[in-house]
Amino acid sequence: MQAIFIAFDQAHYEKILDVLEKSSCRGFTSFGETHGKGSKTGNPHFGSHAWPSLGGAILTIVEDEKVDTVLEKLKKLDENKPLLGLRAFVWEISRTI
Repeated sequence: MQAIFIAFDQAHYEKILDVLEKSSCRGFTSFGETHGKGSKTGNPHFGSHAWPSLGGAILTIVEDEKVDTVLEKLKKLDENKPLLGLRAFVWEISRTI
């Protein structure tokens, strides 16, 4: 099992849910509104007057064989709207209950 943490501009939310559904990734946790700034490109997402956009985050735990498919689809979303911002990080899950 692998954990995929996805940080994104709110505008991507519905499309990310669609990626997860079409990739048969049923379970996830959405962290709602998040604030942040990318490490390389893009604008800050602070929800302020100067930087009004907000981010979101989703954590999903998926089978190993689904990880590459999900990442490829997320990469396409990011490439289609590079200024919005979308990043995904993968961790190995060693134990669950």
